[in-house]
Amino acid sequence: MKLETITVEKVWGKRNIPAPFHNDGNKRIGEIWFDPPAELDRVLVKYLFTSENLSVQVHPSDAQADAGGAGKEECWLVLDAEPGARLAIGFDEVLDEQAMRDAALDGSIENLLSWHPVKRGDFFYLPAGTVHAIGGGLTIVEIQQNSDITYRLYDYGRPRELHLDEGLAVARGQPYPDALKRHVGLTDSVTLVDGPFFRFTHCSGSPDPSQRDAHGGPLLVLPLDSDVAVAGQALAAGECGLADRIDDVVFSDTGRTLLVSQL
Repeated sequence: MKLETITVEKVWGKRNIPAPFHNDGNKRIGEIWFDPPAELDRVLVKYLFTSENLSVQVHPSDAQADAGGAGKEECWLVLDAEPGARLAIGFDEVLDEQAMRDAALDGSIENLLSWHPVKRGDFFYLPAGTVHAIGGGLTIVEIQQNSDITYRLYDYGRPRELHLDEGLAVARGQPYPDALKRHVGLTDSVTLVDGPFFRFTHCSGSPDPSQRDAHGGPLLVLPLDSDVAVAGQALAAGECGLADRIDDVVFSDTGRTLLVSQL
């Protein structure tokens, strides 16, 4: 089953988004995401297109979310990066809640964050509570818990609501661990996330037996640069499909495909 594609305008989006996506140039497209199927309704897949910085923000964990709500852990795989593009994740030094509050109020939080220069293939996993901001000039695929809880701490003077009390109650004023980032080559086949909420694999060509075993149940299939087939239905780059099982997927011998399972 091919999932419905949802296109979302954002103030930080791009008028010219890269192929295979399309835009008439009159809208600032920030997100393209796929309506989660019932079988995998706790995970959400997005493409992000940025022309300027997103807000400095943080997400709660399941335990910190309002009753009945889900928290949000997420990961990013950089698909394209303009020269000088960067991401902010964590802080250069340990900060307590009052220091984060003061910095958010006077705008200095932007300079206290750890800004990571990025290039195509860079990967980052963000646990709940990680303070972060995505910079401009990026195309990213984001895999996340299916939650829309975002607490903005700072927004560069844009007239959008901030959530200082809620955000600082869950924010970690800590450096970002190096163990949570890596680089993925175009020909690498590797499982990038294996829990606690989802499994995420980057395949070059067909998955190996261990990756097939890891994605044993229903899964999302996202071809990046070549068509694949799911139960006989063609799935083009930039689309997302649901497969009942991985054996229903016919992979391109040379293309890259992302696989996502819910845990």
